[in-house]
Amino acid sequence: MIITLETLVRAASVIPVLTVGEVEKAAPLARALKAGGLTVVEMTLRTPAALDVLTAMKQAEPDMIIGMGTIRTPEQVAASMRAGADFLVSPGLSPELIPALLACGLPVLPGVATASEAMSAVEAGFEVLKFFPAEQAGGRAYLKSIAGPLPDIRFCPTGSITREMAPDYLALPNVVCVGGSWIATGAMIEAGDWATITANAAAASAMKP
Repeated sequence: MIITLETLVRAASVIPVLTVGEVEKAAPLARALKAGGLTVVEMTLRTPAALDVLTAMKQAEPDMIIGMGTIRTPEQVAASMRAGADFLVSPGLSPELIPALLACGLPVLPGVATASEAMSAVEAGFEVLKFFPAEQAGGRAYLKSIAGPLPDIRFCPTGSITREMAPDYLALPNVVCVGGSWIATGAMIEAGDWATITANAAAASAMKP
């Protein structure tokens, strides 16, 4: 299946943002998230095992849409594609990173934190932007305030968003999905607490924009 940006947006509501250090956790983690009804997840490139974890999750649940986040260099773009990433997420944009993301052929959610950065990202050719770090950059109030002057720009806010906050973010007209680490925290993954992860995933999958 070819994953387009619109496919991604339609399939996602709350996207689990995952940091996983052990490949052995990949398959049970993917199954736990899928059992809760989530089909879109973001792995972060924050551990040496991240690329292998992404590949193992795809092998365990081939129908899941799994992206790689924390992309900062063209080399990481290429490595993530080789690992089987379905989409890419960056914390921000740089002159070197922009052409690599535009040329990769995958849906991309580049990170922005201000109106100027959002305008520049759209001018560069990106259509849906990661608002990061969401809470620290102004949160729901900020996104609501820029919906008027920038009505055509869509966001996926990520960063310190809790289970309780997520529905309020999703209610904003310029938000198409949100990212959240609360669904499967590092401690839950390390402990193998798949039941709690499935329950959190079920709660997240019930939230819709």
